[in-house]
Amino acid sequence: MPKVKEKSSSGRFASQQRQSIVFNKDLGQHILKNPLVIDNMIEKAALRPTDVVLEIGPGTGNMTVKILPNVKKLVVCEIDIRLVGELEKRVQGTPYKSKLDILIGDALVTKFPFFDVCLANIPYQISSPLVFKLLAHRPYFRCAILMFQREFAQRMVAKPGDKLYCRLSVNTQLLSRVDIIMKVSKNNFKPPPKVESSVVRIEPINPPPAIDLKEWDGMLRLAFLRKNKTIGAIFHQKSVLELMETNYKVYCSLKNIKIEDKFDIKEKIESILNESGFADSRARTMDIDSFLTLLCAFNSKGFHFVK
Repeated sequence: MPKVKEKSSSGRFASQQRQSIVFNKDLGQHILKNPLVIDNMIEKAALRPTDVVLEIGPGTGNMTVKILPNVKKLVVCEIDIRLVGELEKRVQGTPYKSKLDILIGDALVTKFPFFDVCLANIPYQISSPLVFKLLAHRPYFRCAILMFQREFAQRMVAKPGDKLYCRLSVNTQLLSRVDIIMKVSKNNFKPPPKVESSVVRIEPINPPPAIDLKEWDGMLRLAFLRKNKTIGAIFHQKSVLELMETNYKVYCSLKNIKIEDKFDIKEKIESILNESGFADSRARTMDIDSFLTLLCAFNSKGFHFVK
């Protein structure tokens, strides 16, 4: 079997026989093979010599070997032990080996260390939870350059009224500035995925809004149950009313607030929505400020949300 020789810009990384590896599609292993795409992603990251970089899912190291010469330290997180072995071979005997720190495990449960920049070709099935894990990471990182399935990337940047506008759009844009910076054809991967991809740049907003993010997301889950329905119609549903009543009674119990004898949850919710002016609004057209105002209207009357 012929050897495939891949070098960094310094030309000091060893050639390896990697064609025998069978990639695991269940783990989302679609290896980015086009060096021009890799170069563009690294360029967009604007790396500094003092940076600590986190790379998620390095695969066989095509991006890894190009990052190493440009940074102080590179931490990679890889779940497949076979690919970890390939990665170790590529840096063996190079001056960059001491810069590389390998974390073996699932990126969703592995604790990430401090990092300035994140670069990743993310397995599509973990895109959403991984984005919010990164946005919850402290201390804050400077930016992340991430590869996603194109429709997922489009949902991240969608605006009110767009067809793809959803809970992901609102949550992502609440916590970060996000832009699509590159489109990538499926032919740039081995094996090629069934969908096209896009590269997104994420810059966390620091400090974040002073709200309870679990409660915020709980409200969004309800609002986007049927994003084309009015908020009033959604909060008239029996299951939603029961949830809101349970949450309200728990809140009153914790605060030693006496619940009035003729308490009517439906009447209370209608009053809040009418007073705030959102009864006839629809989630698909509401912007972040509108959702923040709606949350404040509920909270001011003692109504809270949980996941």
